[in-house]
Amino acid sequence: MSDTMQSFDQLASVKTTAAVSEAPKYVKKIDKQGRAYATGKRKDAVARVWIKPGAGKILVNTREVEVYFARPVLRMLIQQPLVAAARAGQYDVVCTVAGGGLSGQAGAVRHGISKALTAFEPDLRGVLKKGGFLTRDSRVVERKKYGKAKARKSFQFSKR
Repeated sequence: MSDTMQSFDQLASVKTTAAVSEAPKYVKKIDKQGRAYATGKRKDAVARVWIKPGAGKILVNTREVEVYFARPVLRMLIQQPLVAAARAGQYDVVCTVAGGGLSGQAGAVRHGISKALTAFEPDLRGVLKKGGFLTRDSRVVERKKYGKAKARKSFQFSKR
């Protein structure tokens, strides 16, 4: 290093390419029908989600969301990303869900809607990321081990 810095002013004038690098730009991804697609996952459930501008109608496996998810808690869970982004009632959602139970399926649909919203409107990424909607919940059921009744539960112990 032949050039030595004599003051902090000289150090400030040096520009490094690593410090100037910009944050990645996210682009709008829609298909020919004007829909955004995303895959959401939770536990063993996988949801394929398409969103497009509309009246706020949500279809799950060709059924209304009120019919498929009868519990109000599950319907509220699905609406969370739309409410957080202030887009409730502005998008039609069509999704197919397979695997797992109803709770896992609702979480998968929520994850898919969040990802599809960011594909349709990249500016919403900050709001959805802060709400934790873009993070895949990685908790899954622990496998059963041999010599155990369940994953961790032991059989009843008897000394005699």
